[in-house]
Amino acid sequence: MAKQRLLIVDDEPLARQRLRDLVSDVGGYDVAGEAANGVEALALLQQGTVDIALVDIRMPVMDGIEFAQHLRQLAQPPNLIFTTAYDHYAVQAFDLNAIDYLLKPIRSERLAAALAKARPLQLKQSQVLQSLQQTHDHLSIQERGKVLLIPVEDVLYFRAELKYVTVRTREKSYLLETSLTQLEHTHADKFVRIHRNALVARDAIRGFEKQRVAEGEDAGDAVWVVLIKDIPETLVVSRRHQYMIKAT
Repeated sequence: MAKQRLLIVDDEPLARQRLRDLVSDVGGYDVAGEAANGVEALALLQQGTVDIALVDIRMPVMDGIEFAQHLRQLAQPPNLIFTTAYDHYAVQAFDLNAIDYLLKPIRSERLAAALAKARPLQLKQSQVLQSLQQTHDHLSIQERGKVLLIPVEDVLYFRAELKYVTVRTREKSYLLETSLTQLEHTHADKFVRIHRNALVARDAIRGFEKQRVAEGEDAGDAVWVVLIKDIPETLVVSRRHQYMIKAT
């Protein structure tokens, strides 16, 4: 029987080495790779199959909680076990919702037991993690069989179109299957609503001007639009949200 493949995700090199040693002591598993944060880990997971990910909760760039949310986008996500120093709030939530975790310093017997019963993260557990998530720094977008991580700071605007949302960066547009309301709630500090179908990054607003509508039922009418840094596109500001113009 082939050994199960493990991925160790921790920003501290000594912590990763200790886990390697413990996995060796337990036996029956191969460490397939290491990563210092969630971004590196997701890149590794798209290069080959991993059975179990041992993931630290607190890490720079992308922490373990955000990593777990993106993990569900993969076609074959690994089973997940969190590793953490004592965090009362998180551990209490994990206990109540049967989310696997190991408290540091980790003992080989406890690691062996956790590995033996490791399982994938379920939707309900993922929803619990959302309440613990302190950062929302990346969007995970499925494109051509891959999961792309788009930094939120690179997004100029979100625009709802049918069941998808267009995510616009300076370089290109992506499609994200979510709701504009959820994005507004999650990123309220960075984006402002200008229309029922659009959110614009506060830092990307270059100004406002009146333009005439070229076609459609409002053809010939003058409407306010928002000018966006680095791209020629403009977005209409609805009457309901024109208070923003007076505030600038």
